[in-house]
Parts: sequence; structure tokens; C-alpha cells
Amino acid sequence: MKVHEYQAKEILRDRGVCVPRGEACFSVDEAVAAAAQLGGKCWVVKAQIHAGGRGKGGGVRVVDSLDEVRSAAQDMLGMKLVTHQTGVDGQRVNRLLVEEGVDIARELYAGLVIDRSCQRVVLMVSAEGGTEIEEVASRTPEKIHKVIIDPEQGLSDEDAGMLTLELDLQQDQAAEAVTFFKALYQTFWETDASLAEINPLVVTTDGAVLALDAKFNFDDNALFRHPEIVALHDKDEEDPDELDASAAGLSYISLEGNIGCLVNGAGLAMATMDIIKLYGGEPANFLDVGGGATTEQVTDAFKIMLKNPGLEAILVNIFGGIMRCDVVAQGLVQAAALVELQIPLVVRLEGTNVEKGREILKNSGLDMVNATTMADAAEKVVQATRA
Repeated sequence: MKVHEYQAKEILRDRGVCVPRGEACFSVDEAVAAAAQLGGKCWVVKAQIHAGGRGKGGGVRVVDSLDEVRSAAQDMLGMKLVTHQTGVDGQRVNRLLVEEGVDIARELYAGLVIDRSCQRVVLMVSAEGGTEIEEVASRTPEKIHKVIIDPEQGLSDEDAGMLTLELDLQQDQAAEAVTFFKALYQTFWETDASLAEINPLVVTTDGAVLALDAKFNFDDNALFRHPEIVALHDKDEEDPDELDASAAGLSYISLEGNIGCLVNGAGLAMATMDIIKLYGGEPANFLDVGGGATTEQVTDAFKIMLKNPGLEAILVNIFGGIMRCDVVAQGLVQAAALVELQIPLVVRLEGTNVEKGREILKNSGLDMVNATTMADAAEKVVQATRA
């Protein structure tokens, strides 16, 4: 789960991490009032969407009058902001963050991620703040410094201090940075975050260290422990089909291809998409119906896939273990009838009660293509889109 920048900063502020003063705004008048309340001679107006690269897309503006705050807010609210992370359709801006201006001496980077190879949280820093960390890793990987954190001990003063040396921070700044890094890690750990990115992390002209931007992702599997974070969920930022799938107990992700995939098990779903591409096709979605899908869930899965106007065929690939093939077959027959399927359907069943399942499909009168192996299924569904 993702949250907006202003929400991430509220989480950080509540745990003692230094961030600029700012207010979330949902209208032009609120933006002007927020700037007046903050005071000062300079403000930053930021579009709030779940995507990076907002500045390059016109979603971040530094202004020095209340009239300019009003103008920036008018331009941003309701706009379709296009960045390298939104795709060509962009994302509608429904809320803003208005912050006080900050005198910046240096821009740095700090990020926390989970390294699966060592099964630890890793804190990364770089003096190349304000730049996409992927670019830094590609061009100058030696400028990224990291420590692997022992979960029993947490981030030590020694490790945090070592990173401040790598960033060439002066003594007072280094002390502030150590405090910042430790509070950031504690926030990450306590909230079950999967990503925390502060880019840029700035040193101000008076020596303060604070998060000028903040990005947080949280582990969906741990959200039951954090109702306060669940409350921050902005459904306007989510794909409507993915929300419908989640409500139906399905795991669904929209893709850009023309072949719908209905599969049980995440690993098999990934393998199914891979083999479709191997045979020259393009999957339209990832869809895992899980190990015990009901007829209603299979019907919902068909309905969700069929919302895609570019869908040209569907591949059902089921390995019956917990979910028996005869039960799946009955669900497929009923679901296909309910949605009045009008595009080619390729079905591959394997596993428990597979013969019963195939017999049910054979006697159903359902217009479909049977496949025996994954390769056979992929080849047939790709051919169906080219017929």
C-alpha cells in the first residue's frame, strides 16, 4: 500500500523525524489559506499523486506570493499529471501539499528497503540527492553507501555515524543526521513498511537535516496491525479493476496485452505470462484466483478481465491441488454462461480429478479450445488472437 507525500510526512513527524511545515489542501482557497497560515516569503505547491517525477511533469512549483500560490493550485488541481511512473494517461490531481520554503545547502538521498538476499533491512544513502537512485546506481554505483541492519539491535549509532562520514557531513550536521537516520529506521520498522525513500534529504543553510520529500510503501500483509495506515488509503489512486478484484478476493494486476489470464497460484500465473510471451503473445493481466476459488469468484474474474476493451482471448490455466479440476470446470461453465463470453477461450486443466473436469467441459457445449500442456495452451491462445 502506498500513501501520499503529505501522509508520509505526517507519519514521520509524529515519530520525531524532521520535515518542513506544510498543509494538505483539496481546493484553491485552502491552498492560499495554508500558505498565509504558514507565513514566510516562499512556498512550494506540490501535486499529490502516487508517482515519482512530479516536478518534471509540472506538479511541483516554487512560488513567492499568495497570488502565485493561487495560480499554481488552479493549474494543478484537476490536471492529468503525466510522469515516467504514471504512463501516458497520467493521474488526476485531487489534492495538494503546500509547504514552507526551505533554504537548501545540500541535497542528499536516504532510503530503506528490504534486501531479500540477506533477509535484512538495508539503509542506503548517497550524496546524489534529487536524482533517481536507479540512475545513480547505473552511472556511479560507488556513490551509494549502505549498511545492513541487525533486526535485534536496530540501527546503531556507529553504523549511522559511518554513513554521515560517507556523506561528508560536518560535526553538528552529522549528529543531526544520526538522529534522523535512527528515527527514520524506527518508523520503517514500527509501521511494517516495505520502502521508505527520502529524496531529497536536505541540509539547510542553518545546518538542519530534514526530509524535503518522502515516499512510503507498506506491506499489505501487515496492514491488519495498522488501522491508522489503512485509513490513509486513497482509492482514487488505484486501478478500479484491481479494487474490484481485491473486494472479490482475487489478486489482479492490469497489463497492456490482449490475452487474459485466469490462473490459480501466483507462481503459476507468472509462469503462464512468461510462456505466453515466449510464444509471441502479450498478457493482458496477472490474475490469481487462489487455491479455493468459488464459482462467484471465477465469474467475477471473467467480468473484470472483460472490462478491458483490448481483450482478444482468455487462457485459463489451472493446476488442481486443493482446488479440484471438476469443481473448477463447473465454475468455468457457469461463469462463461453468465458473462456470455464472446471471445476465444483456451482451457488447460491438470491435477486432481482432471479427467472429471475435462469431461464436464466436453459435455458443456461451451465454445472453447482444450489444451494439455502449458506450451500447448500458450501456442493455441496466441493463435486465437491472430485468427
